[in-house]
Amino acid sequence: MKWTTFLVAAALAAVQVQAKDDLPPDAQLRIGVKHRPEECKMKSQLGDTLSMHYTGTLRKDGSKFDSSVDRNQPFEFPLGAGRVIKGWDRGVDRNQPFEFPLGAGRVIKGWDRGLVDMCIGEKRRLTIPSDLAYGDRGSPPKIPAKATLVFDVELLDIKRKDEL
Repeated sequence: MKWTTFLVAAALAAVQVQAKDDLPPDAQLRIGVKHRPEECKMKSQLGDTLSMHYTGTLRKDGSKFDSSVDRNQPFEFPLGAGRVIKGWDRGVDRNQPFEFPLGAGRVIKGWDRGLVDMCIGEKRRLTIPSDLAYGDRGSPPKIPAKATLVFDVELLDIKRKDEL
């Protein structure tokens, strides 16, 4: 009986790790809070420069396409600039922090929207449909066209735009 229970549990676990379909391109951004600090002295706002760690995967098969955690190099950017991630990995010295403001259009739209009102130390999972990421073109070779992206992010620091 115990062996049968184990096999059923193993089969169910295997089903859960199967690939997921991409979201429809015009689906809503999904924001999941994985950890929120007990005390939040400051929340991210549009125009702030954020320092964060992230790991990006394809929702369809779970393959990792980028990770600041693996490089042990936090990613810094202004929230809302809308000018990063597309092409940011070309011409950027990976040994230096990359800075840009939130809400200024320097990151993909899913980041500009999904990173607002975060506390330092907060962790989120952003599931970003293609219309809020790379759309019909993708970002070859790692991100195919119409791909839904999943980012696990952790906010490390916030610099207010008036402090820069």
